[in-house]
Amino acid sequence: MKKIVLLGVTVGLSLLSVSAFAYDGTKCSEPGVCWEPKPGYPDKVAGSKYDPKHDPNELNKQAQSILEMEARNKKRQEHFAKTGKFVYDVDEIN
Repeated sequence: MKKIVLLGVTVGLSLLSVSAFAYDGTKCSEPGVCWEPKPGYPDKVAGSKYDPKHDPNELNKQAQSILEMEARNKKRQEHFAKTGKFVYDVDEIN
């Protein structure tokens, strides 16, 4: 029984050590940084067919919503400072 367990552990460790050395032939810029583009991928993405060309309006949606949220919070704060009553719905504030 001990021989079977020892054999199983030995085989398992040998498989782990082989898989650690399986990926070879990379050009690492520094230890641990070994990303390489696929063949045919351009050095610069901008202007290539891989350029995502994001719509500026889509990118600014979150910034716009944050500005609107801050404006609503300012109205709530001013109303609370004047009346001492907190109103969540900004449309109810005169």
